[in-house]
Amino acid sequence: MTTGTDKKCQFCIQLGADAAINYRAQDFVETINTLTKGKGVDVILDMIGGDYFPRNIKCLAEEGRLVQIAIQNGPKAELNLLPVMLKRLTITGSTLRSRSVTFKAAIARKLLEQVWPMLNDGRIKPVIDKSFPLIEAYKAHELMESSLHMGKIVLTL
Repeated sequence: MTTGTDKKCQFCIQLGADAAINYRAQDFVETINTLTKGKGVDVILDMIGGDYFPRNIKCLAEEGRLVQIAIQNGPKAELNLLPVMLKRLTITGSTLRSRSVTFKAAIARKLLEQVWPMLNDGRIKPVIDKSFPLIEAYKAHELMESSLHMGKIVLTL
């Protein structure tokens, strides 16, 4: 788990993460190498892209998987294919934006059938930092932009 503050690292560990790396204070490639004794990690779920892509490749274990779900640092990256081949890596990506309304509706039905019952009976519980009434959406946006939240920001009707 990587995050941008020591406080958020502690929060992630309290939630059950084995380790958390402050990417602003630590080199996450070096730290992952140390934590895994050079083995690397099996799966990376990345929202950053751009210049993180080659670093993520360095962090993966043999037969590791990189799943790209957003590109906050941009869609382009330089890639040395040799480590991908030598470690037999799998690189995949996904976004819902380009998917059809029918596909998105099927996901919504599955969530309703499979996830909502677990939310309702407490088997899973989202971490909510703060709720705002819809009329104060600007305050929710300010909190999100500040990056001080730990957990979800919810708008209520």
